[in-house]
Amino acid sequence: MPLKDLPPDAQPREKLLARGPAALADAELLAIVLRTGTAGRGVLQMAQELLAHFGGIAGLLHTDVQALRHFKGLGGNAKRAELAAVLELARRALAQQLRERAVLDSPRAMLDYLQLHLAAKGHEVFAVLFLDSQNRLLAMEELFRGTLTQTSVYPREVVLRALHHQAAAVVLAHNHPSGSVQPSRADEALTQTLKAALALVDVRVLDHVIVAPGAALSMSAQGLL
Repeated sequence: MPLKDLPPDAQPREKLLARGPAALADAELLAIVLRTGTAGRGVLQMAQELLAHFGGIAGLLHTDVQALRHFKGLGGNAKRAELAAVLELARRALAQQLRERAVLDSPRAMLDYLQLHLAAKGHEVFAVLFLDSQNRLLAMEELFRGTLTQTSVYPREVVLRALHHQAAAVVLAHNHPSGSVQPSRADEALTQTLKAALALVDVRVLDHVIVAPGAALSMSAQGLL
């Protein structure tokens, strides 16, 4: 049913203003962002199809914005730009939490932050969270991409970036495009290599997180650090 045919108090925007955002379903919230549908397809239907296609709100947030181009109705720039803005706001909100609180005090926020940045990428990316002496986020940098091994991730570069940020500790992170977050032997070996290199400049490795769409694994929590 087109939005204009719904009773005023059932239309998403009016419902949000009257009852608050928590009263709306995911598709209704997304419909407000999309604003309009396509010929023969109302915005609510489009929102429902978008959520189904990408696996719900979490899947949509973890989706590379360029992947949206192939979804009917998102081939133009305007709606994709609006969704990209929502994604970036989510990233920045999580980053603010990590800057204001110790990373280890908010492990869920840290995992969500890393998933938003890395999980949807179609290639492997190795990133580092640089932390201060209170384990608060100073910066995040994507340092390497491609197949990650001890020979493709350079400990010297990681050490130099840690010194640049005057970091007291780091969290290592990378994604598995395959969807599995189980660490490989190469992941374990790389972690130990970097841990030893960073220890020489008195920088602690607090964790190595592996992410994939909808999943994340902390190697520290698994006793692999």
